[in-house]
Amino acid sequence: MQVCCDLQVDVNGEEVFMVDKKTLASFSGRFSKLFGKLKGTSRSLKVIFHDFPGGAEGFELMTRFCYNNGTTEITPSNIVLLYCIAHFMEMDGDGSGRLNILSQTEKSLEGISFWTWPNLVVALKQCQDLLPASNCSSILEKVLDCLIAKLFCPFVRSTYASSSEHLSFQFSSARSSHSMKTNCSQTTWWVEDLMFLSINLIEKVIRRMMFQELYHSTIFKFLFHYHQSKSMGATTPGEKRKITEVVISLLYLLDRSSLSCKRLFKIYQLALSLKISKLYKNKLENMIGSQLDQATIDYVLVPSPRGKKYVYDVSLVLRFVKSFLFEKGCHLSQGRLKKVSKLMDSYLAEVAPDTYLNPSKFAALAMSLPDSARESHDRLYQAIGVYFKRHADLFEEEKMSICCALNYDKLSAHSLKHLTQNIKFPPRRAVEAFTTEQSKLRSLLHKAYNLKTLDSLLIHTQNEIKHEKQDTEHIIPIYTKKLDLPTEAEKLRADLQTMHWKTLELGNTCGTMEMQMAAITKSRLSFRGSIQYLPKLFP
Repeated sequence: MQVCCDLQVDVNGEEVFMVDKKTLASFSGRFSKLFGKLKGTSRSLKVIFHDFPGGAEGFELMTRFCYNNGTTEITPSNIVLLYCIAHFMEMDGDGSGRLNILSQTEKSLEGISFWTWPNLVVALKQCQDLLPASNCSSILEKVLDCLIAKLFCPFVRSTYASSSEHLSFQFSSARSSHSMKTNCSQTTWWVEDLMFLSINLIEKVIRRMMFQELYHSTIFKFLFHYHQSKSMGATTPGEKRKITEVVISLLYLLDRSSLSCKRLFKIYQLALSLKISKLYKNKLENMIGSQLDQATIDYVLVPSPRGKKYVYDVSLVLRFVKSFLFEKGCHLSQGRLKKVSKLMDSYLAEVAPDTYLNPSKFAALAMSLPDSARESHDRLYQAIGVYFKRHADLFEEEKMSICCALNYDKLSAHSLKHLTQNIKFPPRRAVEAFTTEQSKLRSLLHKAYNLKTLDSLLIHTQNEIKHEKQDTEHIIPIYTKKLDLPTEAEKLRADLQTMHWKTLELGNTCGTMEMQMAAITKSRLSFRGSIQYLPKLFP
């Protein structure tokens, strides 16, 4: 067939085609409109396309369709390109009844659920490359739906990327479809195949994954790996910053329980060097804070910002704790709270020797957690003692504000005794510690008194039972189990003796402590040059 080539087409500056304008106009509404305005002209025309979908390859695919009288082979590898060309060149038939490529591609898309994983990946990549050139959002949605659905299929195995070949799936026929979905969705065999996704398309993919209820923990792993891969491939700090901010915004959509504190800290380290905006930095800090119970001391020892003299960024840790305590929708269990309290005690021990750390910051750290978070305040007392030792110039009011974090009822006897003799602590706090120790002694004496009374009662009851047994022995045989009361009484007497010695020992200790406190307070009062009176210790 002889074809009249009266049209010159320049496609994206790559290649020039000589084609028959009448043939193309019969299938393309865009060409038809263009040539309709030029009726009566016989000279050759030249059309230049700067954004033709697929460039020269796409134009050649379109001309083959036109010269074949509206027929061409549509495959998963070219269907996206043909779909975009159809939209770009208005090849929808326009109600003329002629064959059109748009209806043929849409019909072929009806079988997209039978496409293989590699075919879907190729189609998605074409959607990404062609999206700026043409509106193919509907086909993108279909490709995404089928591709993400494949992630739940237990028999899918990637052949698109060689890095995925090391994973295999073995399922017994007895397993239910739900268990298959659970096992498959928690794997990441597909991660490497989707590393080509652009920063503009990744958000659409993630939201689609969430819509189809892919496990958030799996999405988190994918995003973390995606961030690492894209950051390494980025050539400029601005590009790295854009990638990091987009990933942070997507992570912020996930359920907090699916996040990994360790991996979030890795992203945070890079984010600090890139100087991301405050909005994304706050989001990342909130996510880290919500999982603070997973952190170890190495994570939170973040160096202070440039220009600050203190060693570690205490303000950052305070923000972490605030996020942990007030995270919306997060049930704060006692176990998680105790883990954070141990972490904070370790952190306080690390920052206490820092001579540049001001008292208000240290006090905020010491009081950042509720009293119920700690079963014992011994480690907190030790950290405060170190801070007072390294900050000898603290005012009395500053020391008092820090000591407010201590609960003396949760200090051991050894720590209470040490506190009353510690001249670094304010006298009022030493008196409170002494009073607490005195209260514990009284409680101990009361317990000893109750044990003594109980011992007398048991001995009296034992004698009564013995007499009753002798009176009734000749009438009714005793078949009940013999009570071992003498043994119990002896045990209680032994406990009472032990408590008695402890009481004497504590009494002597209290006497010694009282004399030492009197000497301490006397020296401090004389040093200040004014007379003050201590509260009465004993009634």
